[in-house]
Amino acid sequence: MGLGLTACLPRDYADGVFIGRAEAPDGPHVIVLRNGRILDITQMASSVSGAIARRTFAGGGDLGAIEDGLPEGWSLLSPIDLQCVKACGVTFAVSAIERVIEERARGDAAAAANIRQGLEDTVGAGIRAVVPGSEEAMALKAALIAQGMWSQYLEVAIGPDAEVFSKSPVLSTVGHGALIGVRSDSSWNNPEPEVVLVCDGAGEVVGATLGNDVNLRDFEGRSALLLSKAKDNTASCAIGPFIRLFDEGFGIEDVRAAEVELVVEGTDNFRMEGTNRMTEISRDPLELVRQTMSEHSYPDGFVLFCGTLFAPVQDRDEPGGGFTHKVGDVVTIRSDRLGALSNTVTTSRDAPKWTMGIGAYIRNLAARGLVEKI
Repeated sequence: MGLGLTACLPRDYADGVFIGRAEAPDGPHVIVLRNGRILDITQMASSVSGAIARRTFAGGGDLGAIEDGLPEGWSLLSPIDLQCVKACGVTFAVSAIERVIEERARGDAAAAANIRQGLEDTVGAGIRAVVPGSEEAMALKAALIAQGMWSQYLEVAIGPDAEVFSKSPVLSTVGHGALIGVRSDSSWNNPEPEVVLVCDGAGEVVGATLGNDVNLRDFEGRSALLLSKAKDNTASCAIGPFIRLFDEGFGIEDVRAAEVELVVEGTDNFRMEGTNRMTEISRDPLELVRQTMSEHSYPDGFVLFCGTLFAPVQDRDEPGGGFTHKVGDVVTIRSDRLGALSNTVTTSRDAPKWTMGIGAYIRNLAARGLVEKI
């Protein structure tokens, strides 16, 4: 019996079409789940990026029933390969407030609790009530500047331009069941459960999946210029378990209505739960895609983290100390239509090294006669 899949798939998986990747003894394979079967389409499309570009989601070799799992010796990978990995931040009012707290606390978790309530009372209602970039938002900005309450994070929360950044290099993301990395020198950090849109080279959204955009609150809180160091580290970006492709039964309206549940379970018996409700996002997901594409092209497609409502403030070790990860935490992100993405926390220093970059990937496909199928 191979690796089971049903535990990480949504309950209605039999009604949907899913695409992803699996590591086999000879290298990565592209697999499609449909009509209760696992299909290996690698001989037709050796990359997920290419399969999406050519809409190659049928045919292939039958690996067996979904209920029977992957073949022995196979394991799930992140469901993306050549796509660029982009992310939007501060797309929810709560996350905007928490970023301002990080900034004012200079990345000090102990100082955050003393700042939080005042900011929520002063800023929270205002940024929840306005449409980003609107005249009302600009009036609120002027009022907050006059009060000395303005922040670069509020600029991207209610201003005309969304925050869009590059999260992780091509081929560096990890999948369901893998270790996820947090910098070893971070003392204040948390998971970020998010919906991830999957777009082709023309910017059309073709499906969605789940992601964990790990956040280092101490690093980014000290300076926004540390964003790249906070976000882009070995194994710091998890995506999966599969991309659910849009069809007549699942589309962008389901993304807009999605609820993403988070559970963190520590080896110290600590447990934390949270929910990310996409209905509370400040900018529509398609607007985030538009802004990502406005001055840039992505010939192999891209994926886009939509941001999170969840910002944990639950104390873990001591009153006022807030939450931070510990090695061994199991982080599970779940959504009814997308399934479950589960990863165990380690440090980026101790995580398995990223070894299959673009060169190694192309060499592997060339050895298997699959380069022309990309």
